[in-house]
Amino acid sequence: MKFTENSLEESIINLFQEIGIQHLNGERIEREKSEIIFKDDLTDFLKNEYKSNNISQNEIDTTIRLLEGKPSSDLFETNKFILNLISEGYLLKRDNKNSKDFLINLINFSDPKKNNYKIVNQLEILGYQKRIPDCILYINGLPLVVFEFKSAIKENCTIHDAYIQLTQRYRRDIPDLFKYNAFCVISDGVNNKVGNIFSNYEFFYSWRKITGEEHEDTQGIDTLFSLIKGAFEKNRLSEIIEDFIYFQDTSKEETKVLCRYPQFYAAKKLYKNILLNKKPTGSGKGGTYFGATGCGKSFTMLFLSRLLMKSLDFSSPTIVLITDRTDLDDQLSELFVNSKKFLRDENVISVKNRVELRNLLKQRKSGGVFLTTIQKFNEDLSLLSDRQNIICISDEAHRTQVNLDQNIQITTEGLEKKYGFAKHLHNSLPNATYVGFTGTPIDKTIDVFGEVVDAYTMKESVNDQITVKIVYEGRAAKVLLNSEKIQEIENYYDQCAEDGASQYAIDESKKSTTKMQMILGDPSRLKLLANDFINHYEKRCNEKSSDANKTIFVCSSRKIAFDFYKEIISLRPNWTEIKKADNFENLSKKDQI
Repeated sequence: MKFTENSLEESIINLFQEIGIQHLNGERIEREKSEIIFKDDLTDFLKNEYKSNNISQNEIDTTIRLLEGKPSSDLFETNKFILNLISEGYLLKRDNKNSKDFLINLINFSDPKKNNYKIVNQLEILGYQKRIPDCILYINGLPLVVFEFKSAIKENCTIHDAYIQLTQRYRRDIPDLFKYNAFCVISDGVNNKVGNIFSNYEFFYSWRKITGEEHEDTQGIDTLFSLIKGAFEKNRLSEIIEDFIYFQDTSKEETKVLCRYPQFYAAKKLYKNILLNKKPTGSGKGGTYFGATGCGKSFTMLFLSRLLMKSLDFSSPTIVLITDRTDLDDQLSELFVNSKKFLRDENVISVKNRVELRNLLKQRKSGGVFLTTIQKFNEDLSLLSDRQNIICISDEAHRTQVNLDQNIQITTEGLEKKYGFAKHLHNSLPNATYVGFTGTPIDKTIDVFGEVVDAYTMKESVNDQITVKIVYEGRAAKVLLNSEKIQEIENYYDQCAEDGASQYAIDESKKSTTKMQMILGDPSRLKLLANDFINHYEKRCNEKSSDANKTIFVCSSRKIAFDFYKEIISLRPNWTEIKKADNFENLSKKDQI
């Protein structure tokens, strides 16, 4: 089968029919060409859904006018308004003043089967120009998803052209269609991606899993099946539209975020695991999320927090987001503080210190999202709250946030018992449920947060073109160390093994690493390393494409890394431009660590 645009369109329509969605040919629908909403479908849905409320035709017409009356001249703000209306509902003011106002939802999220789904192809739309999108998915008469196809067999026509068609020509010529748009699909059959009308092309991604339980992500043409049967299954589609499309409260740019498949499945799985393990009946271990580079963990945390804050199962929980670095805290705070509407809570606060956190927790029995660093839990050791509806979400849950064990250190005054930050955190919030996000889970991570609930691997990140493929070639050790140096290293490791596992022995072992640093940082060794690398690297670049030009070095210390950098630049001075201190000695003590 050749993937022409027509055959691709037919295949996608067949897939929608397989999951129970009705197909209509747009050429056979009687309507005004300038009308975007299927008013009869929306009217029928509202009449059936709110029959017990005796909703009147005039009240339905008022709802339709509310949608149609928003201008497309400010498309971003109108799209934000309408999608918020769809996901949150709105209070209908009754014609009869004696009747009670009630909340209208344009989509039934609790029972998606009650919605009216139609996949419509070749629907002519008259705006500033006449345009005919390849397919549009309507739910209850609202055009929520727009599809654009290109042929995979035409060299001069790519999936990127489908992106240009949607985001430039269609947006310019028929902007009213995109007032209601939740997201878009671009496809050539082999490459199939979802994104939104306001995002750059690189933020259109494949949807590679159907249920989220698959061990391997799909590739090529299989992503067409995983997209339709995964993202467009009626329950999942309603969940995406309700909880996984994000707008900032305020933004100078057109910032709209559609979840990617790892964020969707991770948030859903973590939510269920937290519900299963919350105290007092559960262990308080909400689960570990193992996310490689590119998993989008900040947005996963945001989507998870929305699910938790909305849920009746948690009695309006308080969420405490914990990082172990100020820069990470600043990044999360910037995202969350500008997401109060999305989180349905005005009390989203970056906490300055432990005293402020204690006061904030005392002032409420529920609600609130508070962002802080783990170090603040060492400021004092008193109880912060014994409530059970507190959920702690920890970023980088493989470092300071897992040290619950007691450490014994030998000082001049004798033995000193100490606990880490994580122990103080758990003592401060003893009945909370703890969730951990990490790119490098260790045994202690599992002990503190529970088993890995979901994972996004480096292979998946490479497949999604978020990170480039990493190639490792072990070369340096075999060509650059003489037998005397090797024996020094062997003696070093023998001594470490004999030291045992006590904290004192470990500390002494760490001190002895200075010997290793002397070996690894030996100037003659670094000079040989630099020469070997340059020869090997330039040979590889001549053999392969530009993808081979990206290289990363890992060194045992900053000083060795900087010395190695200087050796390379001395041989290839045109490879970089030095903008900061050009020798290690000029760096501050803090930067030398």
